Amino acid sequence: MSTATAKTDIEDVALAAPDQERLSALLVGQDRPPRPSALSASLAFGWRAMLKIKHVPDQLFDVTAFPIMLVLMYTYLFGGALAGSTEEYIQFLLPGIMVMSVVMITMYTGVAVNTDIAKGVFDRFRTLPIWRPAPMVGYLLGDVLRYLLASAVMLSIGMLIGFRPEGGVLGVLAGVALLIVFSFAFSWIWTMFGLLLRSEKSVMGVSMMVIFPLTFLSNVFVDPRTMPGWLQAFVNNSPVTHLATAVRELMAGNWPAADIAWSLGWAGVLLVVFGVVTMRLYNRK
Repeated sequence: MSTATAKTDIEDVALAAPDQERLSALLVGQDRPPRPSALSASLAFGWRAMLKIKHVPDQLFDVTAFPIMLVLMYTYLFGGALAGSTEEYIQFLLPGIMVMSVVMITMYTGVAVNTDIAKGVFDRFRTLPIWRPAPMVGYLLGDVLRYLLASAVMLSIGMLIGFRPEGGVLGVLAGVALLIVFSFAFSWIWTMFGLLLRSEKSVMGVSMMVIFPLTFLSNVFVDPRTMPGWLQAFVNNSPVTHLATAVRELMAGNWPAADIAWSLGWAGVLLVVFGVVTMRLYNRK
């Protein structure tokens, strides 16, 4: 390289330096976009969960076909034997089977979390300038729509085969609202397992081991008074029993204050305990 060429390059750099400084100052001086609030960030991740369902609609099988199958199968299989008629049994069964189905659906939150971790998506989330729990809360907010859809499907099929809630629209809405609140809190158990376990199959396996005893050993299908004493002690204190009783009584037009309090209390405990554990695992993952 000649001396003249080198001198020209140095001069160009010297002339460009002030422009670069002015550009940097201009960029620094501009206002940055405001940091999203906790609510807006959570809603954005909730919308992301909805878009995933849009592109993979078969994910709705567990909140449409599966609840219909449960209602019809248990009503016509056990109705005559347990209550004398399917019309009478559906009044007892539907609120309980709705609780059971929605609580079972909550485990898919953990599966979705585990899948995103395996794909490396969560590494990107942690670099974003957003409220830390927003991705987790977004998952759960997205699943609230699934819970509502499952409840609507089961109520519709129940009405077709004879379910008549004496509490009317307000009683039904109150029962569904309580169920959604409890399910939202219950879902934090599975976010913890989604972060803790290595594969989605492991999450599914552990979820089944917890959900099946918890839902079947309850008053979803039968009155606990027909059970052995030692089993009644467990069933009567199960959170699913309190929830099923509260939803059943609300839809019947009653106000079961004790069972509502127990259900909300359990929801608060689950949210505090597993929410804290989930976020600690998320920050360390």
